[in-house]
Amino acid sequence: MRPTPYFKLTRWLVGALLSLFAATAAQALTPEDALALVAGGSDERIAMLNRLAGEPDDKATELIRALADEAVRMQGGRVLIVEGDAAKDAVTGEPVALDEYAEEPMLNNRMRGALDFALAGMELAGGDAARQREAALILQRGSFDEPDAEQLPVIEKALAGKLDDDARQMLELAQAAVMLASDDTAKRLEAAEKLGEARKAIVRPLLMQRMETEQDPAVNAALKASLAGLDRSLAISRSLAEAFTGVSLGSILLLAALGLAITYGLMGVINMAHGELIMIGAYATWLVQSFFKTSLPGLFDWYLLAAVPVAFLASALVGAVMERTVIRFLYGRPLETLLATWGISLVLMQGVRSIFGAQNVGVENPSWMSGSLLMMGNLSLPWNRIIIVGFAVAVLVGVSLLIGKTRLGLFVRGVTQNRPIASCMGVNTARIDTYAFALGSGIAGLAGCALSQIGNVGPDLGQSYIVDSFMVVVLGGVGQLAGTVYAALGLGILNKFLEGWAGAVLAKIAVLVFIIVFIQKRPQGIFAMKGREVT
Repeated sequence: MRPTPYFKLTRWLVGALLSLFAATAAQALTPEDALALVAGGSDERIAMLNRLAGEPDDKATELIRALADEAVRMQGGRVLIVEGDAAKDAVTGEPVALDEYAEEPMLNNRMRGALDFALAGMELAGGDAARQREAALILQRGSFDEPDAEQLPVIEKALAGKLDDDARQMLELAQAAVMLASDDTAKRLEAAEKLGEARKAIVRPLLMQRMETEQDPAVNAALKASLAGLDRSLAISRSLAEAFTGVSLGSILLLAALGLAITYGLMGVINMAHGELIMIGAYATWLVQSFFKTSLPGLFDWYLLAAVPVAFLASALVGAVMERTVIRFLYGRPLETLLATWGISLVLMQGVRSIFGAQNVGVENPSWMSGSLLMMGNLSLPWNRIIIVGFAVAVLVGVSLLIGKTRLGLFVRGVTQNRPIASCMGVNTARIDTYAFALGSGIAGLAGCALSQIGNVGPDLGQSYIVDSFMVVVLGGVGQLAGTVYAALGLGILNKFLEGWAGAVLAKIAVLVFIIVFIQKRPQGIFAMKGREVT
């Protein structure tokens, strides 16, 4: 007798219900599972914890969270969850009278670490992207520190949900790290290839550790290939990071030296107080930050935009006062300007100490300058450095346009090249001198504003850059903006590459020796003046 369609449908429904019941029964928390989690040996407890954390069972999830909160007791062979003064059975949920002799499960450091791992996996199911990344990082660290194949259910459960892209990448790395400890050769081979493709420094110790114990030739070959590719990628990343750090240092030197290129390069004034003008710009930035923090907290992220013109004007005003009261009487006598401005630098430093104190003050980065840009999986470029490089380029373009394309720039060039002729043509040379010196001082203030974003601000801030600024101007060629750019970037990159090879102190000495030899061979710098400008 052939079965009817109704009979087939009934048999299919019965089978589906039986399968669903079997799956539910397999996933449900049992008294044996609960006891194994809280009272077994360390290995048994951790294995059970990872298994329960990987299953979609609310009772198991509640028990794991209670265990992490130390709200679990054992009484009469049952596992209880304590809620205030009451308690309930962890498996059935029925209320239980808590005995004063109920036993508390022991949690050692290893078990606490496993609980953190399991909780991070469970928390990935929801929450915002930031929380997901934080939980994924915990899972990644746990799997890399002590890879265990029993951690795989927790990671796979988290990967099955909706995740942030960065969190998913971290979890995939954690999954590969756990698979590398598997007994399955195919899984280890897949994990070795996946870890090599990651191109992250955190992977290298794990690959090397596995190579020492791996017996399978195919997996060992995959580990060696992944390690070789990773080393090449890390070498490229290190070189690019050093190059970027050199460009960043060069942009800072450029900002510090641009103002000096005007006051010394164009006007012939050896301004030893140039570093203190940088310091004034940094303190002006700190004052603007303090004002926004107390009076405009809602607009704090934009304080730096207001600090830029304030820093420029503060240093420019101090420079104008210096020029009108001291410098104007010393034109044509560079050694005397050196002594006079050195004395002014001491006065300015002591004045800042008296007003703001001798301790450093901290300037915070706005949120849009915090963090870093991750490239090539391992190359991290800080946003504050990137923005400072862009700021230096913007200041350079502005100064070039001001000197080369404006009426003020024409007068400055005319007065510095031939003062008597410029005066005969009706140019107020005294006023132009003040404007030019104030311009160079204001640019120093912009340098201080930028420097405040990468370090602390203190009375001695400018002393760290005054010598380097003079070296940049002299090496580039006195009065040459293009030479100042080349010298600043060249010295920055050279210094950073030498630091990685010989250390910071020897790198400074090597750069100084290079400049001395270069100036001996080419006294006028990289770009020498030509024609009538020489006279």
